[in-house]
This record gives sequence, C-alpha cells and structure tokens, in this order.
Amino acid sequence: MGHTATPEAQSGGLTATEHRLANGLRVVLSEDHLTPVAAVCLWYDVGSRHEVKGRTGLAHLFEHLMFQGSNSVKGTGHFELVQGAGGSLNGTTSFERTNYFETMPTHQLELALWLEADRMGSLLTALDEVSLENQRDVVKNERRQRYDNVPYGTAFEKLTALSYPDGHPYHHTPIGSMADLDAASLEDARAFFRTYYAPNNAVLSVVGDIDPEQTLAWVEKYFGSIPGHDGKPAPRDGSLPEVIGEQLREVVEENVPARALMAAYRLPNDGTRECDAADLALTVLGGGESSRLYNRLVRRDRTAVAAGFGLLRLAGAPSLGWLDVKTSGDVEVPVIESAVDEELARFAQEGPTAEEMERAQAQLEREWLDRLGTVAGRADELCRYAVLFGDPQLAFTAVQRVLEVTAEEVKAVAQVRLRPDNRAVLVYEPVADEAEELEAAATDGAAPATDENEESAQ
Repeated sequence: MGHTATPEAQSGGLTATEHRLANGLRVVLSEDHLTPVAAVCLWYDVGSRHEVKGRTGLAHLFEHLMFQGSNSVKGTGHFELVQGAGGSLNGTTSFERTNYFETMPTHQLELALWLEADRMGSLLTALDEVSLENQRDVVKNERRQRYDNVPYGTAFEKLTALSYPDGHPYHHTPIGSMADLDAASLEDARAFFRTYYAPNNAVLSVVGDIDPEQTLAWVEKYFGSIPGHDGKPAPRDGSLPEVIGEQLREVVEENVPARALMAAYRLPNDGTRECDAADLALTVLGGGESSRLYNRLVRRDRTAVAAGFGLLRLAGAPSLGWLDVKTSGDVEVPVIESAVDEELARFAQEGPTAEEMERAQAQLEREWLDRLGTVAGRADELCRYAVLFGDPQLAFTAVQRVLEVTAEEVKAVAQVRLRPDNRAVLVYEPVADEAEELEAAATDGAAPATDENEESAQ
C-alpha cells in the first residue's frame, strides 16, 4: 500500500491520509475521536452520464441491486446487519457517481467494511432474474411516487432535457425511463457491474473514532483480494458553450396547485472559481428569505408564495442554476418572469452589496462547516473530491475558496450567465384532472363535454 499524509494548513484542524491498495482502491482516512462513531463511504465513479441511449437508469437500478444480497449476505441482510448493530445506511445515485454509506458505532466498523467488500467482490454470484425483477419494480414504483404522480414531479427531468441537448451525457436524469428499465436484461446488469463496480473505480473513505492502522488492516483483509477491471470506457464529453444562445421554453399543463415559473441557467463547471462565484450570486438572489427574489416577489409584490434560486454543481458538464417560483393566487407567470428578469438585470449591473456578500459567504461557509462537522458529511466530501477532482484534501479548503471570491467576480458571472438567452424555462399552468371536472360538473348539475373527457383520459 502507498501512503501520503497532508498537513493541517487551512483545514480547520481536520486532516486526512490517503492510501492505495494494489488493486487500485483508493482509501482516505480521517480521525475524529469526538464521538464513538465511524462513517464508511464508498463512491463508485459511475452515474447516469456513463449510460447510453436505450439503457438509461442502470446506474440507479444498480444502487438498489447492491442492497438485494451478495455472496455471504442474502436478501435484505445488509440492512438488517447494519441496523441491528445500531448503525444507519443508504445509497444514492447522481449524474456523476453512485455512493453507499454507513455510520456505525466504532466497535462495529469492521462489520461495515466487510459488508461493503462482500458486495463489491461477490454481488454477481447472487444477481439473478428474481432479484433483478424485484428491484426493477422498486425503481419503477419510486419513479411513479417521486416523478410521475406528484405535482411538478417531472420538472427536474424536463428542465434537464431542455438544458442539455439530445445525445449529451447529462440529457437524461438518473431515474431513467420506464421503457429503458423494462428493456434492461440480466446480462446488461451483469456487464454494468463488471465494468464499473471494481476497486480501481472506487474511493473508500472512513471517518471518525478510528485506529488508522487497524482500519487499514481491515480494508486490506476484505478488499485487497478483489481484482481490478481495466475495461471502463471514458465518460463522454460533456462540454458545451458558456451560453445557450437562446431561451428554451416549454409550457406544461398539469393538475398542480399553483402556476409556477422554473428555469435552469447554464453556469460554470464545479471545481472552478467561477462556479463558486455563481454559487454566491444565486445565494444573494434566491438563497432563503433574506434574498432579493424572496423580498421582491413574496414580501413586497406578494405575487409569489415561494421563490428560490440554487446551484446544481456538476464537474463533467456545465452546472445549472435552478430558479423555482410558485405564484400567489391568480397571478400570471409573465408578471413573475418580468420581475425576475428585472432583478437579475439590476444585479448584473450593480453586483452584490458588501452586506449581501458577507451574508452569502457566511451562509455558504456555515453549510460547508455543517457538512465537514459530521463524520458522515466529511466522509462523503472526501470521496467527492477524490473521485471528481483527484484530491480529497480539497474538501478542507473549499470554504476558504468561497471566502476568497470578490464581489466583482460575482457581478461578472451574473452579467455573462444570468441572462434570458442562457436559460431553459418551464411554465406550469394548472388544469383540473378528470375526477375534479366530474365533481365540478355534478355540483353544477351538468356533465362535461365528451371530447374533454377523452382528452383527460389519454
């Protein structure tokens, strides 16, 4: 095993050491003896950006399959063993990675490491048609509950598809389509696992009340014999021009509680100083109840009941600035949109005030310190910077980089990026569903027109 240590400079006293096994697995350890718990986090360098057309959703499907049993742990035993030991666990999938994590009492750390190694090394021996069908149905049901059958549920999917052109690796979201989930075969799943679930395509971080020497011995014992895999294809190029060049727009008529204006602005890639400047700009404009858009739309004009602006950081493609405004009463979307554009134009011309900069930097600093202050949050950030940027130590200096951004840099990114010709727009217009129309018709003593019934039923 190789080993590197890093000084505590600009890390607030937090440190981490990095190690690498002979099979390529990167291991990051960070001691913290404040509480008797340890967090285990495993990031695989695979997300929806690695998928191909016709086979979307495989990364997310595999996140579920990893909890369906492995060689030594049958069925839902991973959950039962961790929770029975007093720990918590989960997994998530994004455009750029799939991660798995446990937080355990310190004396149960070895169990978590063994469980992660067992499914990394032996999942294929347990993967069969029964488990595939089981988790395929779970993912399809998740899609119905979180996307298809809730108000505004498909907004993220629609805006992503508008923001990134067809064929772009970020054009589709991690949830995948129903058709692609149905089309995925057992061999598709097995090939996906062999390609991406290898130790040389992963970073393991362990943070908390640990003995580094003992922890490394366990990692070597359980992960060291798992062979690497060299057949992973390079991710497709996600680069795009800085500005879209036009306003892309879609109107959605659905049974939603209120009209809504949502928009995605193309912003700098994560890991750049410009992205940090964009984060500060969006925080000033829409980060909470002290923001400009909230004060203008909700407090002053009373044309909206909610207004927010946030950043979706992406490393392999332009990040997205997400605007979400829900209208108040019968207010029309053009009224909201005009006010938003007025505020963005004023911000681009004047930039943030000194007070706004101080507040926004303090807000982002607090959010970062909250993440680093928990063993689970720190483990996740160490993995993130190792996988996406090659250096886990960058997690400790992220706060400092945000604090170094100037008001002029924030103003500059707003001028270039927060413009109407650099956004995809989604407008929601409420319509009653068939059941509501029938109820209203019964109340009025009349039946709705036949052609309207047919249109609603399609």
